[in-house]
Amino acid sequence: MIDSARTILVVEDDAAIRNLVATTLQVHGYRHREASTGNSALLELTSATDIDLVILDLGLPDADGVDIIRSVRGWSRMPIIVLSARIEDADKVEALDAGADDYLVKPFSVEELLARLRVALRRLDAGIAAEEEAVYENGDLRIDYRAASATCHGEDIHLTPIEYKLLCLLARNTGKVLTHTYILKEVWGTALSSDIPSLRVFMATLRKKIEPDPAHPVYIQTHVGIGYRMMRVED
Repeated sequence: MIDSARTILVVEDDAAIRNLVATTLQVHGYRHREASTGNSALLELTSATDIDLVILDLGLPDADGVDIIRSVRGWSRMPIIVLSARIEDADKVEALDAGADDYLVKPFSVEELLARLRVALRRLDAGIAAEEEAVYENGDLRIDYRAASATCHGEDIHLTPIEYKLLCLLARNTGKVLTHTYILKEVWGTALSSDIPSLRVFMATLRKKIEPDPAHPVYIQTHVGIGYRMMRVED
């Protein structure tokens, strides 16, 4: 069931796209507000208390959306879904590194936008609680943070220290795309591009240990050229 109390801020200078997104949200039971510039978006975000999520275009007339993301991340963890015509991996990485939760390229599918929206809102609901809980559960995967151990299908998973750090980082950000740079900084403490091949190797070995079929992963999703995302597996 959709929580109709959710309020989404749509930041888009193209009136046709803004109206499409707004109508879609309304039809599916979400409340929404609209902004066509970066300044008006920041005014809404700093003055309103009921906005739960932002759908943000990057190409605004008075500001770059990436700067808006950085500004919001200075004081809020609310989910931000980028909706942009910029298709280069570098643009996606920049937005995600700035703090965006997801990135959808125009032209886009309404169904895909709604799916990304549901994922982001579920992550919002579970985020703070998950960080405070001692146990993480996702499908058959279970992590006991206090014991620093993980199981899948009830059997212990033997992980190296780096594999365990990677798994916990992904788990604590379930539903969010984590860039190579972010992962490297969090796990290795550096963000050298020369370390990305090593990251891919560790991800491959981690997949072999937790995925029912590593060739068709259900837990760890790869975003080619960008990073990885832990998916929520339905029971």
